[in-house]
Amino acid sequence: MKLNQRIRSSMSFSATIRTAAWAAAGLAMTLGGLAACSSDSLLQVTDPDILNIADYNTPAGADPLRVGVIKLFASAFDGSDAFVISGGNLTDEMLASDTFDDRLQVNARKSIAVNSTQGGTYQALQKARAGATAAILILNTTQPTPTFNRGELYMMRGYMEMFLGELYCSGVPFSSEDGVTQTFGDPQTTDQVMARASASFDSALALADTNKRIRYGSEIGKGRAQLNLGQFAAAAAAVADVPQSFALLAYHSTGSGGNGIWSSLNNGATRYMLTSNEGTNGLPFLANHNDPRISWSASTRIGFADSFKNLSNQLKFGRYDNTIVSTGIEAKLMGLEAQLQTDNQATRDAVYASLNTLRASGPPVVPLMTTGAPTTQKAAIDQLYSEREYWMWLTGHRLGDERRLVRIYKRDAETVFPTGQLTPPIVGVYGTSTNIVIPDAENNNPKFKGCLPGA
Repeated sequence: MKLNQRIRSSMSFSATIRTAAWAAAGLAMTLGGLAACSSDSLLQVTDPDILNIADYNTPAGADPLRVGVIKLFASAFDGSDAFVISGGNLTDEMLASDTFDDRLQVNARKSIAVNSTQGGTYQALQKARAGATAAILILNTTQPTPTFNRGELYMMRGYMEMFLGELYCSGVPFSSEDGVTQTFGDPQTTDQVMARASASFDSALALADTNKRIRYGSEIGKGRAQLNLGQFAAAAAAVADVPQSFALLAYHSTGSGGNGIWSSLNNGATRYMLTSNEGTNGLPFLANHNDPRISWSASTRIGFADSFKNLSNQLKFGRYDNTIVSTGIEAKLMGLEAQLQTDNQATRDAVYASLNTLRASGPPVVPLMTTGAPTTQKAAIDQLYSEREYWMWLTGHRLGDERRLVRIYKRDAETVFPTGQLTPPIVGVYGTSTNIVIPDAENNNPKFKGCLPGA
């Protein structure tokens, strides 16, 4: 197999190490390489992209490697066309205001394997996952303490595994390489992917020590994986001690390229736009200006395709703001979803009251619901999920929630996902995809045979 094929299918160990280190310290290495040149040998420059694993096999080398993985995580989570954007495009959070079929196909629920944009998204998620695994192996020997550094890497790996399971069809493989031998991964069902992510979060919790960011972030991640498995009571137990004020963030700065959500939705003629009431089933995200959870403003911007007019600006994240991966409010909502598995009116009344308690305490503080508790189980689940989507708007939760309604609650996909006529100015009708097809780059893995059956 050619080297470029190996990297496309599943980022190789050495290539991942190189990428992670560059993300943390590319400029420093470049300057170091130039400084090493003598005045009479300017052409004998050490290529800073040729790095050996031994270069990071020291306590001093482990830290920039770990920081590089943090950068890979942020890019895969909320960069341009990354997890948050791709999932929002498939659901009712945003539209593709673009001319490229790659993005329009996903928005129209007509995902196909040959999609260069989604190939990049898939590779970014696998690269961050493989980078975390590679860094863990090095930190095990070079920097065993503090243990929470490895715990953080396990936590990020758990989220990347879960994101792959939420975004792509059943059948995602996880290949690996130990620096010498590459092992192609077997396709995993969605349930197997969620169990794998849950195990990574367990490893993170075992190493978190007193670091509450890693502890609470891993507990919420584990609870989210368990929700996706239909293990509601276990999910509630996993997050029971998470404070409501907690937030796990993906970090951005002027030096990191900024916030991909802002770039995708606010920056000039963007390729994506906010939407409301998309495809019959879409939530009215932009309809209520009194709800501070959905913060936006009108504008006269046009899309990348100039047929899209007056694109709204999201105000949740600024250009260099950190973004939200998980929160204590999400943990409280997990507990309420577990509670709601008891089908009686007393439970529905109690959950309704608790949802209003969340609104009253925030952050942010939200006007209370005054409709009264739903009187059927279906309506109560609908209300809970509507509250989830408003609290966690533009944080990458919507697609996983919609797929869970189909997989676990057995809802008809055409009552959950956008359906019917496409949103003007796009013409045509929505397809039937409830996930994104695993890109064709994975065909380099001889064990991969395409998507497995299941939502």
